[in-house]
Amino acid sequence: MIGWLRGRLAAKQPPALVVDVNGVGYECEAPMSTFYTLPETGSEITLRTHLVVREDAHLLYAFGTEDERRLFRSLLKVSGVGPRIALGILSGISVEGFTLCIEAQDADALVRVPGVGRKTAERLLIEMRDRVKELNAPGMNPPTAAGRAATAQHEAYSALVALGYRPVEIARLLKSVAEEGASTEELIRRALKVAAG
Repeated sequence: MIGWLRGRLAAKQPPALVVDVNGVGYECEAPMSTFYTLPETGSEITLRTHLVVREDAHLLYAFGTEDERRLFRSLLKVSGVGPRIALGILSGISVEGFTLCIEAQDADALVRVPGVGRKTAERLLIEMRDRVKELNAPGMNPPTAAGRAATAQHEAYSALVALGYRPVEIARLLKSVAEEGASTEELIRRALKVAAG
């Protein structure tokens, strides 16, 4: 198992990124929550990883925080949820937002996440009910300023997906309007203004 990568960010194009570790390029897929926090290409980074071994491929998934990786691994245990859907969930909703949805049994909020249908949302509510308690166990990191900023970015991302924008376009828009302390509403408003030209 590959637990983490520390090296130079060689390339990034959502959802794929390449980390150069001493001359070896590790291709990874990462959720948008991780992409929001990535530095410029060429910068040194450390990412937590999860390796999925299939008959036809070894797939490496990368995460900016331990909380994201923990939720990803927990989602994989839900019947009918594979890495693709788990990555979509992390791209469409923050770890904190997902936990709140499960605790409130809010299927409608989960259905708004791209790739999650009504049946999957209901399965998540049932199977993740006890697991979110583990995710929120003592010792889990409290939300930081960076975590709150990432949550606002997640929520803005979800709203722009619902409006029909493509993921690559959304990443470009949100990067251009990102500002410390900006709320979800401010990010959406600014992104729409930039998109309108």
